[in-house]
Order: sequence, then structure tokens, then C-alpha cells
Amino acid sequence: MQNVAIRRVGILTAGGIAPCLSASIAYLIEAYTQLAPDVEILFYRYGYGGVLKGDFFTIGGEMRKNWKNLLSFGGSAIGNSRIKLTNWADCEERGFIQPGHDPHVVAAERLQADSVDVLHTIGGDDTNSVAAQLAAYLEKNGYGLAVIGLPKTIDNDVFPITQTLGADTAAWEGAKFFANIANECTTCPYMLIVHEVMGRNCGWLTYATARAYRKMLNGRKFLPAIGLDRNRWDIHGVYIPEMPFNFDAEAERLSQVMSDVGNVNLFVSEGACVPTILLEMEEAGQTIPKDAFGHVKLDRLNVGNWISERLGSRIGAQKVLVQKSGYFARSAAPNNFDLQLIRETTQLAVQCALQKKSGVVGKDEATGGQMALIDFARIRGGKPFDYKNSDFPTILADLGQSVY
Repeated sequence: MQNVAIRRVGILTAGGIAPCLSASIAYLIEAYTQLAPDVEILFYRYGYGGVLKGDFFTIGGEMRKNWKNLLSFGGSAIGNSRIKLTNWADCEERGFIQPGHDPHVVAAERLQADSVDVLHTIGGDDTNSVAAQLAAYLEKNGYGLAVIGLPKTIDNDVFPITQTLGADTAAWEGAKFFANIANECTTCPYMLIVHEVMGRNCGWLTYATARAYRKMLNGRKFLPAIGLDRNRWDIHGVYIPEMPFNFDAEAERLSQVMSDVGNVNLFVSEGACVPTILLEMEEAGQTIPKDAFGHVKLDRLNVGNWISERLGSRIGAQKVLVQKSGYFARSAAPNNFDLQLIRETTQLAVQCALQKKSGVVGKDEATGGQMALIDFARIRGGKPFDYKNSDFPTILADLGQSVY
């Protein structure tokens, strides 16, 4: 298909950080340099806030030459933020728009003033839902500007994408995190360690982190005679939002594990048990904290603490430790698996940009996981982890935990 003449592209990263943002920027630079070296690239600082404020910079020869330097960094070299263009009050309060102005109009006018032909948005379902709304507005009002999203989220919970950028790295980094935390079992007999993993509505990351950690254990040598028993370093329970569990049955099972092994290690999604916690808060008359997107602020709920408080005494724990790997995992540089996925994604993204097509580039479930440009209308978040059609039940059975 013939390319369309474009002069300038904009790039932004938004939402929470993930192990793919700086690398995505790098590979977009590489792809444009290879396929359309005359196209100017500009970066909006701190996501949609940069668009609304017109805060951007363009790249020069040094950045094009040294783009590979970005591959070894986590986070976003151009800055991230959580901004929703439909949330007028939040945009107003944060000084991104004047009172009464429509953020979509402000963004569209700014992109036009900046002579942007294609906008690349790198983010999760919230970022791409905003991108979809912006793309629809631009098309409806004849701005002639394409928007192409790249699917970033460590939760791996975007419909209909089989594997989001950065998720695999986050799982292995979470496993690495717990490999050190697990050594805390030696500080006290009858220890309960709760490892809280990110995942609002989806347990995929908790499952993938547990799977990666157990694979790491397979490569270690233990010495049971002195107390270095694999059972003490293994996982004894995994709890995710999609799978209910019998609290009393688990307390009884884990009490026996504590007696037999001498400690208990649990992996818990930050979104597990949230409905129960919210109900308790409402009954107590407490205010439920939410962000600009209307999401409950899970870091304020402390699911790991909630579970440990209800299990600790019942299973005979003398000491309880709750540790969260989220910020450690999401801030890492991408591993080789993700680097390959990111590069494949950005190559197609630039090809689509040169044809001024809008959508999200990712591996589409509808095509058996083939890389494709997916219509914004098909993109939405909250995809649950289909735990029954994975090896998760096998992992739980190996741990002695029931699948409900």
C-alpha cells in the first residue's frame, strides 16, 4: 500500500511506567530513521499534559545516532502522567486548560499548531481509551491526523491483545524481587511473608510472577540438612481477583503448612479481595480514594496487609512481613523477550503511520496472536486472566491449593 506524505510525528507516553516505554521510544526512532528518515520526530513531555500545554522537544542527530542507549533504561525518558481528556475538572485543576475549555479541542488545536500528522501514544487501556476518543474527535472534525497506540501494561489485561509490552519483564523482575525477600524466612520461626503483586482486575501478572519464581527455584541448589529446604523458599498460596477462595479452608491448609514447613509464602494480586474490602469501608463510613480515571487507589487499600491481618494469627505466624514488588518490577529495563516484542510492534506502528492509519498495534487474539493494527473500537481494559485455560491450576495443585 502506498505511503502518505507525512512531515512530523509526535510521541507521548502515559499512565504508570512499565519496562517498555524508553525502549518503545528507541525503536520508533530506529523505524522512522530506517523507513522515513526525513520525518521529524517530536516528544511531548509527561503524556497528554505535554500535548495540552504544548510542551515538547524535537530530536536531533545525536539522539537518532544513539537511540540504543534508551534500551537499557526503565521508565520513560520523556515523562509519564495520568491525564484523562474527558475529565475536564481534573485538567482544569491541574492547569492544563482554561476554565470551560474542552480538553479534546485544546489537544486537537495544539497538535495542529505543532504540525503533527501522526501521534503515537504509548500506554495501557486508559491511555489508549483517551487516544481513541481523541482520534474520533480528530476524524469527526476533519483534522486529518492519525493516532496510533502501543499497548503498554504490566497487567496484560487489554482486549483483544494477547501480550502487552513490558508484562513479561515485570513478571521476571517480580520473581527476582521475591527471591531476595524469601530469605527473610530465616529471621524468625513461623514466619508469614505476603508478596503483593500489581494487578487491579487481572491476576495474570501474579500468576506469571509465581511461575517465573518457581522456574528460578528449579535452577537453585538446596541443602535440607542445614535448613535450606526448597519447601521453605517455595510459594504456598496464590490469590488472584478472578478466582474465589474459601478463607476458612485456606487458613486451615496454611496452618498445616506452617506447622510442617516452618513458614508460609503467599503471592497476592493487589486487586484480590477488593470487593470485600470496599464493602467493609462503606459499612464503616470511610471514603473510598479514587484517581482521575475513577479507579480505586489500590495502594491505599493495602490488600497484602488486609490478608495478612486475617490470616497471620489463624495460621500461627509469629511474625508477618508484607512486601510489594510493583514499583521494582514496573521500573525495570525490558528483557530480551520484550525487546523483540517492542521492536516488532514499533515496526508495524511506523508502517501504519506512513499510511496515516489510526488504531492500536498489537498481537490480536482474533488472528491467532498475529501482529496487527487493531481498531480503537475493539480496545478496552479489564481483560480477566483465563486461569482455568492455563497451567495455573497445575501450579496450584502442586502447591496443594484448591482451584475454585
